[in-house]
Amino acid sequence: MPVYRLGSSELIHAPGVIAWAINGYAFKRDRTVLRRVIVDGWPGVSAAAAHQLLSGSVPHTVEGDTVVFTVEDASADQPARNEP
Repeated sequence: MPVYRLGSSELIHAPGVIAWAINGYAFKRDRTVLRRVIVDGWPGVSAAAAHQLLSGSVPHTVEGDTVVFTVEDASADQPARNEP
């Protein structure tokens, strides 16, 4: 099962962006845009992995300024260490 590490930078605090996106994902009309924020913000994260993270179907942890999560379907995603 692929493990993703979404890192922060000087301009983006990953835990804050992910918390904001998870909150907004409750609204169906915003889901496509929020998935796109994650996919475009952290290259290597697929739309399927972003959906699992934002929908809460997989748990995530915060390690300092990094968000870590594991996707369930290994056939759809590749492991990646991502920085914005």
